[in-house]
Amino acid sequence: MKYRWKFLLRFQHIFFFFVFILITYFTENYFLDSYELIWSIILNVIFNIGIYYLVYYYLVPYFYLSNKYPEFILYALICFLVSSLFRILWEPAVFEMDFSPKGYHIGFLYNVYISQGIVILVASFLGITKDKFLIEQDVIELGEEKEQLYLDLLKSKLNPHFLLNTLNNMYANSFTYSEKTSDSILQLSKLLQYIIYDSGKEKISVAQEFSSLKALASLYQLKYNNRLDITLDIPGQEEFDIVEIPPSILLTLFENALKHSAIGEDENSFIRLSCRIEQSELIFKIINSVTQYQRHSVETGYHGLGNDAVIHILEKFYPGCFDFISEPEKNDQYKIILKIKVNG
Repeated sequence: MKYRWKFLLRFQHIFFFFVFILITYFTENYFLDSYELIWSIILNVIFNIGIYYLVYYYLVPYFYLSNKYPEFILYALICFLVSSLFRILWEPAVFEMDFSPKGYHIGFLYNVYISQGIVILVASFLGITKDKFLIEQDVIELGEEKEQLYLDLLKSKLNPHFLLNTLNNMYANSFTYSEKTSDSILQLSKLLQYIIYDSGKEKISVAQEFSSLKALASLYQLKYNNRLDITLDIPGQEEFDIVEIPPSILLTLFENALKHSAIGEDENSFIRLSCRIEQSELIFKIINSVTQYQRHSVETGYHGLGNDAVIHILEKFYPGCFDFISEPEKNDQYKIILKIKVNG
């Protein structure tokens, strides 16, 4: 993309000097024969390339773009007067211009003033628009980088401390025969496969997202000997294999529930998760308990980086086609409801 815009900017310069050559040809062929006209065009182009780039690369960046408008106008006017005077003095001296017909001398002066004015005005205009254009491109690129950072945030949000604890538990259980060890390896393998392969894609099926979500829930259950009150109400709908969503969205919301519910630390903590596809709308809902410690966060709404990143990605992929509700529920509970029009 950068190469394309650089080519466009260079093409503007080339096109302008092509037009300038035509202007010089049609304005000076009255005063010069063919041989002298060619040399006049060559010398004028070389001379005005210097004037053009002086305005384009120096006056515009150092004065106009620095909001020094009086200085910019003053120096642009000086360039116009000096370049015009120089042409008026050297062209008749170098070439044998025929000003004998009445009005030709005045016509030559007008031609010089107009052509030099055009050079300076076009150089100023292109220099100003180039800068504004490049700023817009930088804003677009920064926006794209921001979106990529949000995606990377979602992909890297899985708690590495939890994975390390899981590996330590597997190592401890490996000294004695236990079905938990083999099950832990299987669930961890699913989760790592998701992190390494699926999270790098732009979109994955809802079924793939649920596979990683269930693997994460299973690892938590294995860690706490299946004592956690986690309910996953996910029916086996065929649409889950067809409908695709950006990776890590649902998993991130589930991780937030694991974090804020204090599951495994409070015996009364719980998580209720459900998902359906009804009338081309994906409906994902989580209700979780909230501890005394988290109650203040519930009152203000815990919109951390995870939720912000999810909303940003949803706005990119489903503008105007989703609803996201994150609010406290009665009896020290919190709910998150996400609705996406998957065919909207």
